Amino acid sequence: MVTYRDYEDKDWNAICQIHDRARPDELVGSCDPRGFIPIEQDKEVEDLKLSRKFVAVIDDKVAGFAGVDDDYLAWLYIDPDHYGKGIGRELLKIGIREIGKYAWTVVLDGNHKAIALYESEGFKEASRFAGDNNGYPCMCLRMERGKSA
Repeated sequence: MVTYRDYEDKDWNAICQIHDRARPDELVGSCDPRGFIPIEQDKEVEDLKLSRKFVAVIDDKVAGFAGVDDDYLAWLYIDPDHYGKGIGRELLKIGIREIGKYAWTVVLDGNHKAIALYESEGFKEASRFAGDNNGYPCMCLRMERGKSA
């Protein structure tokens, strides 16, 4: 059974490991895999530390996490051993509830599973832009939900 709760400091190592295990999958089809570096070596680690985080737990072990910063869904990673179990969807819903009506995120353009998940929860592509992943170019999508036309 999966339970969901607020992040606790004791979860730090687990969420770093989940990020580092899942990030290579995120890069497939989007960015040169040489752009991967462990989260604790990435400049974005400070953003992760400052975000409001939630975790999914199975048998007392963290299986995924989400992090929000104001109206930005900044982090959503699931341990590859738990892909396809609905954990990402539930963490996304928790993040949306925390954020409120309007939310946005950034997704690599080759991450089709993530794009489909966000679209199924009401996100729409707002723009595309060239990004950089640790010195390697990539294309990104800004996706938004709840924005008035």
